[in-house]
Amino acid sequence: MLINLLGAEVVAQRVFNTAYIWLDTAFVVGLCVLLAVKRKWLTLLFGLAGGVLYMIVDYGIFHLALHTRTIEGGNLFWVLLWMSMSYGITNFVWIWLWFSRDKQAWTWTLLILVWWICAPMLAEAVGANAPVIKIQRTTGSYHGYMALIMIAGYFAAIAYNLFQKDKTKRFPLLFLFAIGVSVQLGWEFSLLIGNIRSAAIVDVWDKLRTLVVNSLVETNLGAVPIYCIYALVSARWNEDLKRRDKVSFTERIAELNALPLR
Repeated sequence: MLINLLGAEVVAQRVFNTAYIWLDTAFVVGLCVLLAVKRKWLTLLFGLAGGVLYMIVDYGIFHLALHTRTIEGGNLFWVLLWMSMSYGITNFVWIWLWFSRDKQAWTWTLLILVWWICAPMLAEAVGANAPVIKIQRTTGSYHGYMALIMIAGYFAAIAYNLFQKDKTKRFPLLFLFAIGVSVQLGWEFSLLIGNIRSAAIVDVWDKLRTLVVNSLVETNLGAVPIYCIYALVSARWNEDLKRRDKVSFTERIAELNALPLR
């Protein structure tokens, strides 16, 4: 059954009204303001970089290069820009806070999850007569490449751990896998129960396939590279952008492993 899920064509589809875009944009701006007020500058910058990266991938690769994106009822560029900045910022902020073992990681996580759950209902309440947009992409042409990136990252990290004699300097692989899956799962599940993800798809099996495959692969493929980026950046800079006493990459991993999970 699992092989059938992972091997089949996945259609990632969303149906929502335009009120959802404006409400979500307000939330993302508010999230960025909160991060700035709390002086979490590295987290904020990384989140913004995540939004830019999502736009490059979604519009540049999925749409322009692979022609897998279609839209009804809206302008593809502007809708993708909103989607990319929204989920790029929230996903990367979530990941960065957990990788840093932030003392309030659960608080920030709850903020994002509660919004993802409530946003579709609010949009229906205030925008019942607003125009509806349906946007979707197929994945058959590139999920194999995503899997290649994922296995390359985890294989390299596993090989490193096998040869690293100092246990304190090994990658926390189960932790990375859990975060990689959890972030996408939270996103996919909230879209599904909010009747946004796959709303126009009737078959329950097809809805489940999108949830499972995307949760296992689409954010998780970057877990190891993102952790490496975090370790390298935070080895030189503090969260408030002040320079710290520089440590090596492996020393920074040891520092992070010594921190408790909040």
